[in-house]
Amino acid sequence: MILIKNGYLIDPKNKQEGKKDILIGNGKILRIQEEMENVKTDAVNGQGREELQIIDADGLFIAPGLVDVHVHFRDPGFTYKEDIETGAKAAAKGGFTTVVLMANTKPAVDRADTLQYILGKGKKTGIHVESCVTVTKGMQGKELTDMSELKKAGAAGVTDDGIPLLEEGLARKAMESAAKAGMPISFHEEDPAYIENNGINRGKASEYFGVGGSDRQAEICMIERDLKIALETGAVINIQHISTKEGVELVRQAKKKGGNIHAEATPHHFTLNEDAVIEYGTLAKMNPPLREEADRIAILEGLKDGTIDLIATDHAPHSEEEKKKKITEAPSGIIGLETALSLGIESLVNTGYLSMMELMEKMSYNPAKLYGLQGGTIEEGAAADLIVFNKEETWVADHFVSKSANSPFLGKTMTGQVCYTICNGKIVYKKDDKMGE
Repeated sequence: MILIKNGYLIDPKNKQEGKKDILIGNGKILRIQEEMENVKTDAVNGQGREELQIIDADGLFIAPGLVDVHVHFRDPGFTYKEDIETGAKAAAKGGFTTVVLMANTKPAVDRADTLQYILGKGKKTGIHVESCVTVTKGMQGKELTDMSELKKAGAAGVTDDGIPLLEEGLARKAMESAAKAGMPISFHEEDPAYIENNGINRGKASEYFGVGGSDRQAEICMIERDLKIALETGAVINIQHISTKEGVELVRQAKKKGGNIHAEATPHHFTLNEDAVIEYGTLAKMNPPLREEADRIAILEGLKDGTIDLIATDHAPHSEEEKKKKITEAPSGIIGLETALSLGIESLVNTGYLSMMELMEKMSYNPAKLYGLQGGTIEEGAAADLIVFNKEETWVADHFVSKSANSPFLGKTMTGQVCYTICNGKIVYKKDDKMGE
């Protein structure tokens, strides 16, 4: 059993906050109240007092464990970059108790046996590891997977992340099938017809490197198409890693028309612009690319007014050797699980765009609700998936638990330190305890 004392509770589901003590036992939140007394006597119930661990959270926040619905653990097929075990350790260090994996592995997650391999390994990690499945078999963009059967096998959702779904008729059928299966469908919105050398914005950055780059229209046209179909089919859709001001506005207007539309922003897209890829090279190369400052500001405004309701990392590990290749050959993507909370605090809370409650809503409650997952709340009887963190404490991102270190934030001083991550009532990460490192 664990007693967390003197912390400042943030519950985004019930919009409750304040200084509370929290008692945890049997994987659940047993009691929440101010200044719990005599807990050793009335809560241990004869199990032995030494089993009650007390965490003094004075000056710290207690929030639901973070939930990331867009990560890549590269397992199976690319485990030299990351695997389910190391990815889960990185997640726990970053304060995440639940992650949803993307399906562009090798083999792709389009069959029940591959899905069950992932979920089986995930159950051994200490956190909740869920997985999406692909829209089409083999990610070939031709034949839809059996979404209903894959949901029965444990799929959390459907995604085309990795290879965008280009054919409009197939996109419509995919949304209809996902709606019938009762799963959200997440779209990677990039049309290759507008891209030459992806991962670099067409404009200042592409001119600097002397390459064609990715035109913003690549994202805009796909978002426009998929929002239209979503409104017509009633599918629950998620526009992934939005990067353009036009994309933000399209989502804003579509939400006004109804439907079940969601959009996510990554910490790197609300923190950095295309200047970063000029400064950091391949360590800031990602799909969709970092764009102009006006786009970054639009993403901040979208988060502020609720147009963008999810924050997801798009944690995308690559080896040092791969990222050392020249800008046109290195793969796109950066890791993000261990820096996400700090970037949210620095770029959103400390700048006044979001309150801490709103940040936790977008990093915990909303993603859990979208995928129908455990978590996102702190209430009696709920699962004890919690994070305890210091909003003010700084730390240096000089190493990562992830197998990879492809991040423009490597070596940077970050604000916002995870002290404890608790999943199903068990401590899975503790600062300075070297857990998982």
